[in-house]
Amino acid sequence: MSEEKDMGFLDHLEELRMRIIRSMIAVFVVAMAVFSAKEIVFDKIIFGPHKTSFLTFRALCKLSDLLGLNDKLCVTEINYEIINTTMVGNFTAHIIVSLIGGFIVAFPFLYYQAWAFVKPGLKQKEVQNVRGVVFWASFLFFSGVLFGYFIISPLSLQFLGNYTLGEVLTKTTVMSYMKTVASITLAAGLIFQLPVLVYFLTKIGIVTPDLLKKFRKHALVGVLILSAIITPPDVASQVLVAVPVLFLYEISIVISRRVLRRKTALAKV
Repeated sequence: MSEEKDMGFLDHLEELRMRIIRSMIAVFVVAMAVFSAKEIVFDKIIFGPHKTSFLTFRALCKLSDLLGLNDKLCVTEINYEIINTTMVGNFTAHIIVSLIGGFIVAFPFLYYQAWAFVKPGLKQKEVQNVRGVVFWASFLFFSGVLFGYFIISPLSLQFLGNYTLGEVLTKTTVMSYMKTVASITLAAGLIFQLPVLVYFLTKIGIVTPDLLKKFRKHALVGVLILSAIITPPDVASQVLVAVPVLFLYEISIVISRRVLRRKTALAKV
């Protein structure tokens, strides 16, 4: 038996503590880099969806031309204003964005630390079967982040910014704007981890392909509720979230089936 598997309870706690510390250091280091790049992070990234020149809006204009809709899909003006109402508002937003950016960029390292802690408790064949899990988990996470940032966030902000109530002018604080962009982006990244979650739940016997198929309709309702929570109450944004999540759910069924088939084959050996 390897030395790792001979570790006692306190040794495992010590290893867990060290991996948590490494993860926190990684997030802090990246957060410091994000903090120092204030102009790029805020002007180009955070406030990007607040500009008509944003990539998504330009793509919508081109799509509008291709469909012969003139400029019906174009965003020609932004009708909401971002303001700061407190002395520490800008600085607090800067800190929070830096920490969130640190978590997003350092995600592969954080996932690797979690995987490295769990890995010694698995059998050699189990480790071989999940080879590349850090890569795929990171790929799905960044895909979700990009989807949330380029698709859901700008359309959601446009809906909220253009929503009128009599003669009330739409002005939002920098904290409210930042939290909207960050929460949607981060939530999308975490939601895209569904196939990885299903993989491990199938490995430990909690989830099966038949169970996922049986509760497909319930999952549809759950996805729609989840979409309503992380997006504004407009149908377009909810559909944009629901479609990829349902697609990932179907992929998860395929993954679960393959995992179960492999477990059955190994049990017969």
